[in-house]
Amino acid sequence: MSNESLAEQIMIHAHALPEGQPLFTKQLLGLGTRAGVDQALSRLAKSGALLRVGRGIYVRPIEGRFGTRPPETGRLVEAIAEARGETIASHGAAAANALGLTTQVPTRSVYLTSGRSRTLNLGKLRVGLQHVPAWQLTLAGKPGGQIVRALAWLGPQRAQELSPLLKRKAPRGAIEEVARARMRLPDWMARQVSELAG
Repeated sequence: MSNESLAEQIMIHAHALPEGQPLFTKQLLGLGTRAGVDQALSRLAKSGALLRVGRGIYVRPIEGRFGTRPPETGRLVEAIAEARGETIASHGAAAANALGLTTQVPTRSVYLTSGRSRTLNLGKLRVGLQHVPAWQLTLAGKPGGQIVRALAWLGPQRAQELSPLLKRKAPRGAIEEVARARMRLPDWMARQVSELAG
């Protein structure tokens, strides 16, 4: 297969994927040799037809009326995590902000992961994936999980100070959800959650 037709086949595959769905080099090895696939992907990334997100990971940019843009970050990160069998969740600063516990808005896009720490590139945007202990990913994807990550980011003292605010701002049932999972949490957080739930 010529390099042109290999690139065309890769783009056909990329266009068949939903918006923000990553394309992994390993998925394309049935189309040609590893060297051929790597060369075609490199050329497609240089031309702007694909964005190179990380090692062996590409994504098709979204075309809008104002030009091309990277896909939505959260959707892409979730798709990569699912493909790699990782658990991911928003950073504690983002969780605290979403719960109204801080007005600080994270300046960097960072997610917590059960996988290795690394940086993804979405055009000019850098997205950090930070490895954390399993307890910080407790209830990932659930309202109670935001509480866990917000408390972890705040630390014991600030979490204690903001506990009345958290009790008012937490989504209905979220504190009880965390209380049921407190066996997985550090002692200080388990105590804090017990007080909140009490």
